[in-house]
Amino acid sequence: MSDVGDSIRYNKERWEELARANVAYSRPFLDLDVSSARRLLDPDGIMDEVEGKRVLCLASGGGQQSAAFALLGAEVTVFDISETQLERDRIAAAHYGVPIRAEQGDMRDLSRFEPASFDLVYHAYSINFVPDVRPVHREVARVLQAGGMYRMEWFNPFMQTVDETSWNGEGYLLKHAYVNGRQLTELFPHWDVADEQGVNQRIASPHEYVHALSAVVNSLAGCGFVIIHAREDVGGDEAAEPGSWTHFMRVTAPYLAFWTKYRPDVLMPQA
Repeated sequence: MSDVGDSIRYNKERWEELARANVAYSRPFLDLDVSSARRLLDPDGIMDEVEGKRVLCLASGGGQQSAAFALLGAEVTVFDISETQLERDRIAAAHYGVPIRAEQGDMRDLSRFEPASFDLVYHAYSINFVPDVRPVHREVARVLQAGGMYRMEWFNPFMQTVDETSWNGEGYLLKHAYVNGRQLTELFPHWDVADEQGVNQRIASPHEYVHALSAVVNSLAGCGFVIIHAREDVGGDEAAEPGSWTHFMRVTAPYLAFWTKYRPDVLMPQA
């Protein structure tokens, strides 16, 4: 098997294991209503109305975003590498009594979908699990209708190599080179996953990569996407114990997100 094939298989195995351990990304949201669903998906009020729209939740299994879109009346397809993650989407769909189409596959290959077959692609935190954003963005451009919206989230590359346990009494240590495409397993060889009962499991990390801000912006522009809104997601608790993830999330912005529109007529005009 090729290196690419090995990496796909490895990450699929890791995500099956993480989902079975009930990592937070795999817990279906079963207490949503229309208002909370919209706040979950679009806290800044950027998204167009989605009722009757064709939505692809890309690499977003787990029964979270797909359920929210279905409650808003969208025609939802969720696509993910992990069958266990997709089973959580089926659980959420059954809970709410809404239709959701679940498809298993690699986010870099959307060939089963026809060109311009979606009005909106919603990409929750997952693009860091492939080494290059460009193949994903090219596929999204192909399946998205011109004028459609693409929302992507990824780990803040300036903070991705900072370990929350590196608190030195004054701050978190920035000590690793900023390199686009860097594979992080050597820095973070495992995830500690606490389930809803607080039982912890240590699981080998999936292959995760740094995606520099310039790499993301240039890839989006090169594929015909116009950025219309940026979000830095700060959460956590400033009163939390320094050196904990909850404190780290408060003093940094771990996650970044862009809302974009697919406008090849603007960025890639025909000669």
